[in-house]
Amino acid sequence: MTRVWLALGSNLGDRARYLEAAREALPDAGVTVLRASRVAETEPVGIREQPHFLNQVLEVETSLEPRPLLDSLKQIERRLGRTARQRWGPREIDIDILRYDGRIVDEPGLHIPHAELQNRPFLLDLLEDIDSR
Repeated sequence: MTRVWLALGSNLGDRARYLEAAREALPDAGVTVLRASRVAETEPVGIREQPHFLNQVLEVETSLEPRPLLDSLKQIERRLGRTARQRWGPREIDIDILRYDGRIVDEPGLHIPHAELQNRPFLLDLLEDIDSR
């Protein structure tokens, strides 16, 4: 099993329920949640004229390699009702791979550690929150 850190985010509809539904869907995708950060409300990044987000970081374990994991996470997003919109725009649910047990992946559509992690102080704060639990 490999240790992975995921970010959940939602700024449309019942934001808390979308985060909960994403957490509940992970086991069926082969992902076990070990620890969860607190849920934080954050301002949007990129496109500022949209609702605030609820964000959470999860520490998980999985036997999935990075690309199959990403595919499974995107499938969960679609199943929960995420629709294609503009980049950094509003979304029902977003599930990103932040870190994958120290591995570096640089492929089309998949960058680990997450390419924007260092530019998202709220994610770094939520990662630290997990370590304190």
